[in-house]
Amino acid sequence: MSAAAATQSLAQDEVPLKGQRKDRSRSRRGLAKAECDAKVAHDADAFDADLLDGHSAEEIFKHPHNRSGYTYDDLICLPGHIAFGVHDVCLDSRFSKGITLKTPIVSSPMDTVTEHKMAIAMALQGGIGVIHTNLTVDAQVREVMQVKKFKNGFIMDPICVKPTMSLLELDELRQKCGFMGFPVTEDGKMGSKLLGLVTQRDTDFLDNRASTQVGAVMEKVGDLVLAEEGVELAAANQIIRDKKLGKLPVVTKGGRLVALVARTDLNKQADFPLATKDKNGSLRVAAAIGTRPADRDRVRALVAAGVDAIIVDSSQGDSTFQHDIIRWMKAEFPELQV
Repeated sequence: MSAAAATQSLAQDEVPLKGQRKDRSRSRRGLAKAECDAKVAHDADAFDADLLDGHSAEEIFKHPHNRSGYTYDDLICLPGHIAFGVHDVCLDSRFSKGITLKTPIVSSPMDTVTEHKMAIAMALQGGIGVIHTNLTVDAQVREVMQVKKFKNGFIMDPICVKPTMSLLELDELRQKCGFMGFPVTEDGKMGSKLLGLVTQRDTDFLDNRASTQVGAVMEKVGDLVLAEEGVELAAANQIIRDKKLGKLPVVTKGGRLVALVARTDLNKQADFPLATKDKNGSLRVAAAIGTRPADRDRVRALVAAGVDAIIVDSSQGDSTFQHDIIRWMKAEFPELQV
């Protein structure tokens, strides 16, 4: 054999020898790199397969061997073929046995999340808000009442004023509750004889507000358009449209105020057809409580204010204290949603 041929043969034999020596290497760095490369290749193949085939929700969340938790960024939803339109989709869901939501979204009972403004917004969009319990009983009751009063078919307990109230006191009341018009009754309470109605246009540009009384500037009951007790909501709304009224008092045959219908509620009803409402047309609202004995008084006050549901807010999900207060609420208020 020539020297050139021998050299070529030796070079060919060295290739597998070098490879074999590399494969037999026991270096930790070499093994780690090989394992890393293999994992990268496997993950890339698996990623490509997932993109092509994907997985059903049942495969992801109900697989017996799946022990992974997922966040929003971990999953990409790929829509499939549909044979219906958006208007055919129904999201109606039960918040409780007696409360159905057209939009199944609930705002949490946190002091940084849900008070009356959030609860109103949630209910108008078809969800419901839960007023947090980090408030005094009176403050939480006020939050609930603000939601219940915000949008009503019939306002069953409007804020009334006395004819002897000064315009200065009326200004303070307006700033506190956010309303501009009030029924004027004999004793300033609901259910007493209606004397008139005072609105912003009756009090604008008037001086001596500390000495001028509401009774001197209000629109007298004889000049008001009234509806009689028992009127249907549709009929009351039509009166408001036809007469171009801002508010329509509903009175008994004896002239006692039993309800009020507001024009602003007509506009809100048209703008929010999915709103979560009770049988009286008021927005629904829930409230949170704890499990202490004092929370029983809180429940009584919230029920009296018209709350639609009570949420037991506790860090431990299955305690005897929770069982006790739920049993008590079910016994004390059988119709209350808990």
